[in-house]
Amino acid sequence: MERALAAAQVAHAAELAAERDARKNVEAERDRLRAAYDELKIQADLAKHRITIAKAERIDTTQLEIEFATKLAELDALAGMVGDPAINREPAAADDPSSPSGGGKKLRRKGTGRRNLALSDLPEQRVEVIDPVLDPIAERIGFEESLIIGYQRGGPIRIRVARVKYKVPEHVLDADLTMPGVITAPAPLSLLPKSMAAPSLISRIATEKFCWGMPLHRIEQRLALEGFPLSRGTMSRWIEQAGAVIGATLVEAMRREALATAFCIATDATGILVQPTPRDDRKPQPCERAHMFVQIADADAVFFEFTPRENSEFVSELFRGFAGMVQADAKSVFDVLYRRSKEPGGDPDPDAAACTEVACWSHARTKYWETAIATQHVVAREALARVMRMFQYDRAWKSLPPAERKAKRDRHLRPHVIAFFEFAEPAFARAKLEDPRGMLARALGYSVRQRDALMRFLDDGRLEMTNNHSERQLRKIATGRNAWLFVGSHDHGQAAANFLTVIASARLHRLDPEIYLRDLCRVLPHWPRQRYIELAPRYWRTTRARLNAVELANEAGPMTVPEQPLPTLTHVQREL
Repeated sequence: MERALAAAQVAHAAELAAERDARKNVEAERDRLRAAYDELKIQADLAKHRITIAKAERIDTTQLEIEFATKLAELDALAGMVGDPAINREPAAADDPSSPSGGGKKLRRKGTGRRNLALSDLPEQRVEVIDPVLDPIAERIGFEESLIIGYQRGGPIRIRVARVKYKVPEHVLDADLTMPGVITAPAPLSLLPKSMAAPSLISRIATEKFCWGMPLHRIEQRLALEGFPLSRGTMSRWIEQAGAVIGATLVEAMRREALATAFCIATDATGILVQPTPRDDRKPQPCERAHMFVQIADADAVFFEFTPRENSEFVSELFRGFAGMVQADAKSVFDVLYRRSKEPGGDPDPDAAACTEVACWSHARTKYWETAIATQHVVAREALARVMRMFQYDRAWKSLPPAERKAKRDRHLRPHVIAFFEFAEPAFARAKLEDPRGMLARALGYSVRQRDALMRFLDDGRLEMTNNHSERQLRKIATGRNAWLFVGSHDHGQAAANFLTVIASARLHRLDPEIYLRDLCRVLPHWPRQRYIELAPRYWRTTRARLNAVELANEAGPMTVPEQPLPTLTHVQREL
């Protein structure tokens, strides 16, 4: 009897233990599902705010001012900025931050040869091209005429290039004459030899696409309405050829100067699509993904560079020979630039970049903003309030000379930044214990790990707190993705990068991009190779003032190159 009772009690205890284990498993599964639900809810809320709130990361900074009024007052006292009217207390949200296919097989239209431009109903200009040697001594007997197409604001124009024919005296006859005693003035140099595109038309098409984001099919439609139909395929070839020439001449000279003389280069990258090579079986395939890098060399030049792969090898080559400051985000592909300065025995290549890292406070702020929006965590909100006040300080000194700006930063902003990291480091240690993979731990970890690079802007008044100027330049690519969708090939991607480079650099120096590009296409074929840097937007006003205005206004014909100024514009000219 006692044995049976003991056995029953053991069985009952086993049932209770099994039931308890099952309950624990159910509770663990419930907790796991609840955590997954909370994480998905956070991500959904964050996605909602990213869509519905402006990308300037706006948040109710007035509420932050009220919530952390005591803490901000303490920081103002620490920074010596209590009651300073120069500080803008407004919310610092950002740092200026054709017919459908019928479905059947398409028939390729047979080409009809070069278009007869004489039949175009366009306004016409006439340019006479003389031979400066023969014109004083030989008799003019006619002209050999050809037509090209230019563009004036208002519509296309037809340009008649009239090359003078000379009847040459017998005592200067040459055995290579095509007709006895007759010589025609040589064809004028052109950026695109044997093309009907004048410099102004190339400039117009490139500016509309790369400055204003218009795809070629819309430019094609607009030109047709203006009386001169031009296929997008032809325009695409012109852009690729002209972009390659500009890249191999002017852009290369500008890049070599920047790498040799720049103090700080800000950089970033974004994706871009490339039309795939057609398959033999004509089956559809997705576009390839490539990348476009931007580099801003001080306030002198903006560079775009196309690459099929975003990796450390390309970044190392892009900055080869540069040993200054590099401002970028914390993406791992940029680590190769700082390796030589951190590891004495690192890279044996003497020309490899050995740069100093400058981090971006805007990227750090974004992570606190996302955490504050999604979780309303008090630490994230306080971090956001502290960073907001830093931006308010620095914005008040933006127009000061670098030396004065650094002095202001050292006196008022440096204590604030040091206090921020004294707040962030223990908060990061606590967040790692509570939730190592949580949003707060990731946000604090980004700042703590980047402490030296985030503080480096305090070392020189020329450095910026953020890399937002690179982000603003990349907006052109983002706009282009919505308009022209993709580039036709890798070569076309690099040609697009070259046009984006000269247009962005022209705008940096307050030049009209279309007029500058027109003048560049006019002058470049005549310019000496060792002096291409004189045509850069940084020096263009000085160079243009020394050119013959009548020759420059003509779409074709000779171009007198002035002598090289002394002293030379830059010491790297001798190396080009």
